Amino acid sequence: MEEKDPETSSRLDGGDSTTTEESEKRLAHYLRMLSDENPGNRWKAADSLGRLKDSRGTDPLIDALFDEDARVRVKVAWALGSIGDPRALAPLRQLYRIERQDQQEIIKEAIANIKQQTSGQ
Repeated sequence: MEEKDPETSSRLDGGDSTTTEESEKRLAHYLRMLSDENPGNRWKAADSLGRLKDSRGTDPLIDALFDEDARVRVKVAWALGSIGDPRALAPLRQLYRIERQDQQEIIKEAIANIKQQTSGQ
């Protein structure tokens, strides 16, 4: 049975205002989706976590960085770059060294985003 996407239900319920409880539910939902058997759901979870920019997603995203699906790995790298937590730098560098050349550009951008965000603090 497919879980209801809290992001969609929040929009349908009519507003941009998000309570702390709704935010917590949304974060928990996407963190669970990171381990879904469907790579499309894992990709969506990484995308959503990157858009939330909540640093609590950093460790679970790092754990998902070496996913079996290349599209998920790249989306996870993007999400980590979007969040900007420097804890992701070493794992991203490791992935960069082993990833295919056509995927490396996104990983390089994620690393640059993190460096930029941490230097601006």
